[in-house]
Amino acid sequence: MSAPGTTVAAPGESAARCGVAATARGGWWGFLGSTVNAVFGYALVALVTRGLGAYGAGAVFTGVAAFTILCNTCKLGADTGLVRFVPGDLATTGGREVGALLRCAVLPGAAASTAAAALLFLSPWTATSLLPNLAPDDAVTLVRLFAVFLPLATVTLILLGATQGYGTVIPFVGVEQIGKPVLRVLIAVPVVLLAPGVLSLAVAWLVPSLAGFLIAWYAVRRCRRTSPGPASGGATAAARRGFWAFAAPRAVSSVFDISAVWVGVVLLSCLATSEEAGIYTAVGRVVIAATLLQLAIRLAVAPEISRLLAVGDFPQACHLYRVSTRWIVLFSWPLLVLLTSFPGTVLSLFGPEFEQGATALVVLCVAAAVNVGVGNAQTVLLMAGKSSWHLAVTGVAFAVQLTVGLLAVPHFGVLGAALSWGAATVVENLISAALVRRHPGFTVVDRGYLLATVTGLCLTVALVLPARLLAGDTAIGLAVAITTGFSVFGISLWRFRTPLGVHELVGVLRERAT
Repeated sequence: MSAPGTTVAAPGESAARCGVAATARGGWWGFLGSTVNAVFGYALVALVTRGLGAYGAGAVFTGVAAFTILCNTCKLGADTGLVRFVPGDLATTGGREVGALLRCAVLPGAAASTAAAALLFLSPWTATSLLPNLAPDDAVTLVRLFAVFLPLATVTLILLGATQGYGTVIPFVGVEQIGKPVLRVLIAVPVVLLAPGVLSLAVAWLVPSLAGFLIAWYAVRRCRRTSPGPASGGATAAARRGFWAFAAPRAVSSVFDISAVWVGVVLLSCLATSEEAGIYTAVGRVVIAATLLQLAIRLAVAPEISRLLAVGDFPQACHLYRVSTRWIVLFSWPLLVLLTSFPGTVLSLFGPEFEQGATALVVLCVAAAVNVGVGNAQTVLLMAGKSSWHLAVTGVAFAVQLTVGLLAVPHFGVLGAALSWGAATVVENLISAALVRRHPGFTVVDRGYLLATVTGLCLTVALVLPARLLAGDTAIGLAVAITTGFSVFGISLWRFRTPLGVHELVGVLRERAT
């Protein structure tokens, strides 16, 4: 029974508000986690680079890059498969097949990651090829350290995909975005002070993976106890085929996705110097931090869109896509404008040698603005079951990145790596947006989007540009730009809060406070 004086929404309106509220709530958690991840990731990069210099940091982060790519390869797309199939099963059968889906997802991922770890142990030439500037014994030991933790990290990602399928982002945020980054910094601080070294800092980065696995396993058990659903046997052959028909293309495209982030580090390590690899790592960390809201919204919106599409509620899925994109554009573009205007000042926080990555940061910020502008179009493709389309898109983008990287990195170093990643980002997002538009209603450009563009981009540029021209790329100029820009930005948010959808985002916090 509704409270006196309240208005009972129509079923379609209620479903829309439910989906938007769930996305907003998950987005707030994701934003918190992404912020902590960015801050502590930034702190870790600063610790490692100041403890080892750009050369030693490049060796550590080359190992991190290879490890991350292997983790995302060995999970075989099963985590995204669970995000796609678990919400649909919960909505249509009450969760009857969740247990079978978990077994279908976890066992192949565990086997693949264990095999990859064994291969790394038995092929020391891989380590010396990946880290040619490091002493051979140290290179082999470093790679074997990462191999030990590979199965744990891979299974953790799959289990966290299952918890997202249950509609909660808290376990993923707690493990991947808060727990691991915070623990890494807490461990790295005494290591840098007492025994700085490539191997010791690699251990500091890896050890939190064990805690992450235990928490993810417990979170899945808790989700299943909370929403147990009817008992089921094993998955049918048709169910397994359906799951892997979706997951198999995603397995390959996830490799392309994560490789896009890290392949520049590997190319710089092999074709340039470890110092440039360290600088590029810092540049990439800043750009990822600037798009953290998009990552946060993606975590929350994926299971909601999957659930809505599973029950055939296409209008509400379209509405959720438009509103979430509006939020992303509104809050991400101002940060990208600031980074583009003051790249040297931002990078100087890592150390004076990192300022030479300023041009690379500008290139990646421009590409990130395109990424932000289309919202989570790739997530819509995946949750609509179009994993083969997504594979084609990411394959084309990766081919562009690798081609540009091989041509540009030997000549331009860090800038060449940024040009390759930026070109791939633009290609991938424009194609994804075009494919999403083929689904009726899945468009982002409406009155709210245009208003978000004016508020988040045009207004910010008009306020930041004078500070940049008058004070230059300095800390004073950045401080003035932040003060003036965000003051006017905040006023605009309040004035146009309804068409921008901000009242829906803030309303979730008010509901939780009452």
